[in-house]
Amino acid sequence: MEELRRDTGKKPRRRASIRRAVIEVAFIVFLFYSNLLMGEFTVANGRGKTLAAALTDIFTGTNLLIAIFSALIGYLVFEQLRKML
Repeated sequence: MEELRRDTGKKPRRRASIRRAVIEVAFIVFLFYSNLLMGEFTVANGRGKTLAAALTDIFTGTNLLIAIFSALIGYLVFEQLRKML
């Protein structure tokens, strides 16, 4: 049986797993946005397009929802694969 922490009364393992999940989801969101930014400069690159213009094109509410939704699905899939191994 796991020991409770004296200062908070919570299991330390739960906090660590939540922290790991947040970090992994944030990393997937980072990869999503870096991929979008690369696409802005390779496929839709107009002459004189600036980094600021590309950033305003990719940071939209819809892209954020897609990124978070995809990251959560990716996290859940990889978590299941970890449990199977």
